[in-house]
Amino acid sequence: MTDNRRTFAAGVVGVLVLILLNVFIVQKERLWASGEPLLLELAPSDPRSLLQGDYMALRYRLPDWLARDSTLARNGRLVVQVDARHVGTIQRLHRPGEALAADERLLRYRRRGGAVHLGAEAFFFQEGHAEVYEQARYGELRVDDEGNSLLVGLRDEDLNVLEPKDGS
Repeated sequence: MTDNRRTFAAGVVGVLVLILLNVFIVQKERLWASGEPLLLELAPSDPRSLLQGDYMALRYRLPDWLARDSTLARNGRLVVQVDARHVGTIQRLHRPGEALAADERLLRYRRRGGAVHLGAEAFFFQEGHAEVYEQARYGELRVDDEGNSLLVGLRDEDLNVLEPKDGS
């Protein structure tokens, strides 16, 4: 292959990568803007990392039956019942073709190494704001009709949005 062909091929690959990245960004922005709010209770975790800065490792509170199910598929969807405050409670595994009640939503999960994961597993924040996020009791997600989710923030036990008081 000549140098011109290599340069051209590298340019085409670079353009394709940029296009794919932009499509991914647009999808996430659309989910952020139009996704339905869903608040999931968090399990306790440690909010610090010396290598990555300040962050909170998120573990969502899962029902015992889900955490223990060794026959669970690697990827799937859960049915979550949502109350008037947008707080979700995991009810069951979703079966293909199963209709949902008006107060139910889908949420994708992944099972890796025996653990069940529901979307984002870390929330990063500016150094020095750990005390604000130590009050987190709920992860605020935006979900679409397919069960795709995006973490958009954290809430306290009274469902108040957690953010630094100075706006930074």
